[in-house]
Amino acid sequence: MTREQHIARTFVELADTLVADFDIIDFLQQMTVRCQELLDVTDAAIFLAHPPPHLHSPAPLDPRPALQRVLDAACRQGPALDAHHTRQPVTTHGRPQQIAESDEFTRRLLDAGYTGATAVPMRLREDSLGSLLLLHSGDSPLSAEDLALAQALADAATIGLLHARTISQEHAVNQQLHTALQSRIIIEQAKGLLAARQHITLNHAFTAMRDHARAHRTLLSQVAMDVIDTGFIPPGPPASSDTTNADTD
Repeated sequence: MTREQHIARTFVELADTLVADFDIIDFLQQMTVRCQELLDVTDAAIFLAHPPPHLHSPAPLDPRPALQRVLDAACRQGPALDAHHTRQPVTTHGRPQQIAESDEFTRRLLDAGYTGATAVPMRLREDSLGSLLLLHSGDSPLSAEDLALAQALADAATIGLLHARTISQEHAVNQQLHTALQSRIIIEQAKGLLAARQHITLNHAFTAMRDHARAHRTLLSQVAMDVIDTGFIPPGPPASSDTTNADTD
C-alpha cells in the first residue's frame, strides 16, 4: 500500500462513525496508531476537554510509564493545552538553555527521550473538543507537510465525533466520552492481569483484547471487565519469555 493509499484509507476510517456500534475508545486509539504510521512522530495522544475546561487523555490506552508521565503533565500545561485554548497549532522543539522550575511538561518530555512536541487543535467552527499531541525524537521539528496532514486528520476526527454525537443523541455520545476517560484504568488492570496469566508482554495482552473486541463486535472495555471479573482469556500470541518487563521503563 502506498502512503497516499494509506492516507485515503485513514480518512475513510475517521469518517466511519455513523454506525450503531460505534466505539469511541477504539476510534481514538486507532487515530493515534494512524498518526504514528503516517507522520514523522514517535508517539501520538489525543486529549479531550470533557468535561471542559480541563483536558484528559483517553488515548493511547496503553502508554509506557515514561509516556504516561508526559501525558499527565500535558493535561495541565504545554502544547496540548495551548492548542486547545488558542485553536491554533503549537510546536516546541529542542532543549531550552534553562527549564523553569514550573515547566513540568518540558522536563518530563526531555526525560522521556523526546526532542519536541507539536499539538494541533481538534475543532470545527465553534466546537472545540480538545487537541492531538504529537511527540517526536528526531533532530528536526515536524515538517510543514506533516503538520498540515496532522491538522487534517484532527479535523476529520473532530467531524466524525461530532457526526456521531448528532446522529446517536448527544447524551449517549457524551456518556461514551465520559466512559472513554474513565475506562483506561479498567483496561490497564485487565492488560496486566492477562499478561501475568499468559506470560506475555503488556502490548501483546492489549492486542489480544482489542482483536477479540473487534472480532466479536463488542466494546474493548467489556472485554477488559470479563478478564477482570471472570478470568476470561482472549486468544492471543503464544506464551513467551518476553515478559511484561519489556513494557516498563
